[in-house]
Amino acid sequence: MDLWKKAKKWYDSKQTPKDSSKNNTPPSGWIDDGLETEAEYKERWFSIYIIYFTMFLISLGFGIILTGVWPYLDRLDPTAGKEFMGYVVAANPFAQMLLSPLFGWWSNKLGSIRLPVMSSLAVFTIASAMYSSLEVVADHRKYWMLFTRLLVGVSSACIAPCRSYVSAATRFTERTKAVSMISLAQVLGFVIGPAIQTSVVPLGNHGFWLIKNFIKLDMYTACGWINVVMSIFNFCLFMPRFFKERRIATKEAMLKQGVSTEKDTYDAPDYLSAWTLIIAFFVLVFNFMLLETLGTSLTMDQFAWTKSESLKYMGIMMFIGGIISIICFMMISPLTRKFPEHKVMIWCGFFFMVVGRLVHIPMGDAPPVIYDDSLRVLNQCDNTTFLPIVNETYVDTTLDYLNVTTVPLGILKDEISCNNTLETIELLGCPSSQKWCEYTNAMTLTQFIAGYIFTCFGYPIGVTLIQTIFSKILGPRPQGVWMGLLTGAGCLSRVMGPVFVTYIYTEFGTYWTFGFTAVMMIVSMIWLVFFTDKLEVKEKVKEDVEEATELNNFVTVSLPNVNEIAN
Repeated sequence: MDLWKKAKKWYDSKQTPKDSSKNNTPPSGWIDDGLETEAEYKERWFSIYIIYFTMFLISLGFGIILTGVWPYLDRLDPTAGKEFMGYVVAANPFAQMLLSPLFGWWSNKLGSIRLPVMSSLAVFTIASAMYSSLEVVADHRKYWMLFTRLLVGVSSACIAPCRSYVSAATRFTERTKAVSMISLAQVLGFVIGPAIQTSVVPLGNHGFWLIKNFIKLDMYTACGWINVVMSIFNFCLFMPRFFKERRIATKEAMLKQGVSTEKDTYDAPDYLSAWTLIIAFFVLVFNFMLLETLGTSLTMDQFAWTKSESLKYMGIMMFIGGIISIICFMMISPLTRKFPEHKVMIWCGFFFMVVGRLVHIPMGDAPPVIYDDSLRVLNQCDNTTFLPIVNETYVDTTLDYLNVTTVPLGILKDEISCNNTLETIELLGCPSSQKWCEYTNAMTLTQFIAGYIFTCFGYPIGVTLIQTIFSKILGPRPQGVWMGLLTGAGCLSRVMGPVFVTYIYTEFGTYWTFGFTAVMMIVSMIWLVFFTDKLEVKEKVKEDVEEATELNNFVTVSLPNVNEIAN
């Protein structure tokens, strides 16, 4: 026994403690395999956190105006209509769709994402400031709004290089968590955006001028100025002092595959699986955009909510949806440890989305409240003239409300002063121009909330695991262009979704809208089930390297000399 104690004491004295941080405790998650130092590990993850914030900001820039874009557009130009609103919402993803592959190629060519991302953030700052200053523009306001959303879409193209960088800057075992956090950041941007919109509703429709004829703060423009401040901060984070690019995926692949060059790790991806996931991503985002696009106008039509009520309640619902999404993201890691990633994607992602679409098919017992929107005409006031007079009634729709005052008989419209005090009446319900409102039963509030909850469960799981599996299928190769294609597919759905769905909703109603999208989800889910085996991805490790790795798990201890122990 004494001999054993002496041997253990001698062995312990020969061990050299690791040189780590000041308290000799290595960072959690750091692996001492020679691929990176502790300092490089910390820099790598700090840079990844900056990417998370960037993804959050870009999504916030889209989500923060989503619930307010229709009433803001309606205030700026009452003749714009919901069809044009669909174009405004689609402008962002249209520009992003066109430029995402280009930005991915640009980052691959440079070998760095710093310049593409900083350029995008500069454009985002300018576009957000322009969006909040539209009221100072005299003419063609709806087209200027369309232009600002196009610029925001140009800035959003940096999402492709950001996703590519996270794939390159994470180990194979870290990637699911890292991609989950990217998706979480994006969903939080979509959710917190409407919540911020709700929080500034007390500023009211008219607000106040912070700088006369330049910066006005009201419940629509305040959101854009918040974007400006945050994007300037984000731009500073990409300075070399803070953002340091550390690409470890290729190094890890070279070590585990036993090859000497990066190109030796580049195997041709499974193109069928890759394009299947791109199409699945398109379908999933298309259906999610249904609620993002129609949420405000749908609730105003179906439940006769005012614009302020719709902004408030949709903001609250999206905030609660964000909490549900966070819970779902926390569930992804334990679920994928017990079940294959592709099966979790299908049965916890797509299945819940299918249920959400089916639940939204109207189940009410009567049509919604209907108002006559034939009175909604533009007031062309030049300080002497009002248009028009309908049944001896003056109509002013320059703002959010239908302003009506009775005109005494014998008084010409040219004699009406712009300073007249008008009675304010907001028209509630489904507009009479949507003929289906007269014979289609209304959706109930309960089923609207239930369908939204199912969507909040299914979308984050599905969209996260599609990106995770897609990244693993591509392997350690530079993924800028491929991530650009995936991002472009999501953008295409966001382009087609608002325009197509808004048209279907306006012309044919809720049965066709939710019925069509439900069929789309069901067909996609069946396709994924059919190709389920091709979606299972395993890390590529060379056999002799794998055996060597297993042997390294055993500790070799040199036995001391007996005479040395005795001494």
